[in-house]
Amino acid sequence: MTQNRARTVFLLAHTGRPAAIRSAELVVKGLLREGIGVRVLEYEARDLPLPEEVELVEEATPQCLDGCELLIVLGGDGTLLRGAEFARASGVPMLGVNLGRVGFLAEAERDDLDKVVDRVVTKAYEVEERMTVDVVVHRNGDIVHTDWALNEAAVQKVSAEKLLEVVLEIDGRPVTGFGCDGIVLSTPTGSTAYAFSAGGPVVWPEVEALLMVPISAHALFAKPLVTSPDSVLAVEVLPHIPPGVLWCDGRRTVDLPPGARVEVRRGAVPVRLARLHHASFTDRLVAKFALPVSGWRGAPH
Repeated sequence: MTQNRARTVFLLAHTGRPAAIRSAELVVKGLLREGIGVRVLEYEARDLPLPEEVELVEEATPQCLDGCELLIVLGGDGTLLRGAEFARASGVPMLGVNLGRVGFLAEAERDDLDKVVDRVVTKAYEVEERMTVDVVVHRNGDIVHTDWALNEAAVQKVSAEKLLEVVLEIDGRPVTGFGCDGIVLSTPTGSTAYAFSAGGPVVWPEVEALLMVPISAHALFAKPLVTSPDSVLAVEVLPHIPPGVLWCDGRRTVDLPPGARVEVRRGAVPVRLARLHHASFTDRLVAKFALPVSGWRGAPH
């Protein structure tokens, strides 16, 4: 049913998690109690104990967020990246509540649900834009696929027993070539995701840059590279080898035939994230990875 409320929030949850179901119930009741409407996908609502006042939408399209001021996402990294797809397409800011393990995209933890509701009700949050990348796949000079990513575009091998042979290019100039398991082409936001696991540097989100990180390269020079945000990164899959595969944010995939070329550049459309805290990224990094800082004494006074 549709409610005529002055304010509406869209809720996206990983309904396969009991914690998400309980969290969704708490968030929905809290928002409705304060007169804020809640909209949910119909197929997710079947698994959630929701009041009748909740508005249900049938199709998962960008238009389903029309009129919403915020997208609240409850879940782990996969659910948050799913939410990022809605956020980018609609322009609605995403507020993530982490119910998984690390959750760098999340702004709150499951113990903060009351605070989340209060901040939404009072509009006590800020919105920041996160850089994305646009991805184009070429084959024989033709564009055969386009995509985007918030974290990374990863070119990977398909065959477990054979390396992927690639040549790397930056701004139209070749850099190096080698055999490897793959290449991660990442944003600063994605530097704490797949690129981090592959040995890439951690890049603070406010730093505008692009990363190129090899995965298990069989080469003497296979260091992670950090380039200008205006650079164009390219990976050419050599024509005489088995095919590869392109993954965008670990969610969308396309096969890469021998000879394919993947180009990555700064995305035209950012993802907007709602922020509740003014804590520095340094503090977030220390907390998420439980880094040892017990000997720190701080700057001298």
